[in-house]
Amino acid sequence: MAAVKIGIIKEGKVPIDRRVPLTPFQARQVKERFKDIELVVQSSDIRCFTDEDYQNEDIQIVDNVDDCDILLGVKEVPIPSLLEGKTYFFFSHTIKKQPYNQKLMRELLDKKIRMVDYETLTDQSGKRIIAFGRWAGIVGAYNGVLTYGNRYNLFHLRPAHECFDLEDLKTEYSKVKLPAIKIAITGGGRVAKGSIEVMHGMSIRKVSPAEYLTKEFDYPVFTQLNTRDYHVRKEGGEFSRHEFYKTPENYDSDFLKFAHTTDLLIAAAYWDPHSPVLFKREDIVKSDFKINVIADITCDIEGSIPSTKQPSTIEDPVYDYNPSDDQVEAAFTDEGNITVMAVDNLPCELPRDASESFGNELLNNVLPELLGDDSKEVIKRATITEGGDLTDRYEYLRDYAEGKES
Repeated sequence: MAAVKIGIIKEGKVPIDRRVPLTPFQARQVKERFKDIELVVQSSDIRCFTDEDYQNEDIQIVDNVDDCDILLGVKEVPIPSLLEGKTYFFFSHTIKKQPYNQKLMRELLDKKIRMVDYETLTDQSGKRIIAFGRWAGIVGAYNGVLTYGNRYNLFHLRPAHECFDLEDLKTEYSKVKLPAIKIAITGGGRVAKGSIEVMHGMSIRKVSPAEYLTKEFDYPVFTQLNTRDYHVRKEGGEFSRHEFYKTPENYDSDFLKFAHTTDLLIAAAYWDPHSPVLFKREDIVKSDFKINVIADITCDIEGSIPSTKQPSTIEDPVYDYNPSDDQVEAAFTDEGNITVMAVDNLPCELPRDASESFGNELLNNVLPELLGDDSKEVIKRATITEGGDLTDRYEYLRDYAEGKES
């Protein structure tokens, strides 16, 4: 193929994101592994890796990337910064018709940008091949335990973003001294697995959902809940995972039985808007609803968890939810409130580790297809816009892109 110039762009979204799509060492690997590839890095003072770190790996630092063919970022590129006719890789947050990015979608079309969304990069079976999910799970679970400790003044952990990396974060685990509480983790994917890593690291014992519901323990325990554990068919009969993901509206939530025995909920399961909610506000105000701290890693606003009324930030990660008045209040203000951790960019708290893991997947699973013949159609499946139009796979976004629906 003809020579291609790749640029790693400076992140422009606010609040700032310190992650990178490729670490300095990985950037050098790209140059060594792929022929006729030029790679440059746009100067930035906010990255977890400095300009000098890239220069030490013989990567050129530039002020602008106008002459690049392919631009790699992490979060949404600010609309004024989008360059016409380029190929972009970033998380666009448009495929669920997110209202706040409708103008971004319009600009991608108007500027004839080829948009390849990391979230839509999949293998031939439909499984995602690149994600930050594990790191969201690790930081989210850690934050959940940290929040529980703060609420009851049991122990105080350093915030994850004050730790240099994961190994530094792990030095905090020994401070955790939990009473005999029960922790529920929803989900079975990368996010849930990252959360479970933290539970094991803190020596919190895992029990089955059945034991969780029926037994009492004199030490803290957690259970992992998959979709079959807290959903039932509306018309009765056995749970079908295939049917649930195809037609979730055929199911009701059966989560309340766990809410009656859970102290800390770590929500790590993907939620489809067509799926039933975990529970409702009127459930929370009942006397048998036990959950008092929720780490909502998924952070679906007004989604499956009614107390997640707004996202929180790394700097201000926790708020209280007053179920009686359905209002957000300052953290730790009333024992009758639920304390919510709903940071929506959790991997940013461990940017070095998260970037290295993400970059390895990009280097090994994506770039060979992008810079080769895309024989597995990895890039084709993930391309949302090209040449000023939506691709066939994303035609369902037409009304959204044209501003005909919110």
